[in-house]
Amino acid sequence: MKLVILDRDGVINHDSDQYIKSVDEWIPIDGSLTAIAKLNRAGVKVGVATNQSGIARGYYGEDTLHAMHDKMFELLQVQGGRVDQLRFCPHGPDEDCLCRKPKAGMLLDIMSAERVDATETIFVGDTVGDQKAAAGAGVEFALVKTGKGQRTLQAHPDLFAGVPVYENLATFAAELIAKESGNG
Repeated sequence: MKLVILDRDGVINHDSDQYIKSVDEWIPIDGSLTAIAKLNRAGVKVGVATNQSGIARGYYGEDTLHAMHDKMFELLQVQGGRVDQLRFCPHGPDEDCLCRKPKAGMLLDIMSAERVDATETIFVGDTVGDQKAAAGAGVEFALVKTGKGQRTLQAHPDLFAGVPVYENLATFAAELIAKESGNG
């Protein structure tokens, strides 16, 4: 796998039904940043595709979102990791943009920027919308149980039949790296 694209809230950092609205509320899930660094060291590019409708809803501005991402980048750097591509959708669910998941716009844009095709890409998320975005982009999908993942799996078990499911991003990364290196 050349490219792993990650949803942000619920995959990299803790999620909230009330939105992540400040830098202080952006708290990484244990092991997620280390997992990204391990993917980097294994030669895998990492992208992030995140819906951020809190901007359209007026809960926070783009400056706050950029500050959250700066925090993520700084914490990743300490782990020896990085995000190669980051895309966010600031639109609300009724704006009919091309970027908001479950549409595939952000994923396709990241793949294009990295010059990687769908057969070399996997998207890791925690919602049905994430799975639909992966299908729209023609890429493999993996579900993590963090964030909304466990709830999503319980609500839609048939939808995720045959989809690889992981406890968290760290478990996903460890298994992908083992598989890619021939040890899995």
